[in-house]
Amino acid sequence: MAKARAASVAASSQFTGDDGIRQPAGEVHAWTPGMNQTLCGLALSRTRLRTFPHVKFDFRATDVVTAEDEVRYVCPRCVAATSRRGERSWTRTAPRP
Repeated sequence: MAKARAASVAASSQFTGDDGIRQPAGEVHAWTPGMNQTLCGLALSRTRLRTFPHVKFDFRATDVVTAEDEVRYVCPRCVAATSRRGERSWTRTAPRP
């Protein structure tokens, strides 16, 4: 089995932070470096997403985007693809007789 890589960010726009490093802005998706698409299946070239291999995708379903944030939208499909389901595997709770 292949080793799972950490997802980086692909975004629709960018801004330069106070430290002079470009950061993602606008619509944010999870992207695996070396691939030509996001984890939700969008092609990078067709959607004109910019890649940020130096920024790890560290968004969760409970994160709240405010008006002060440069990131305006976090893809829920990418959040679901990067979140963990839990430590235990799936088990049936009420099996049929």
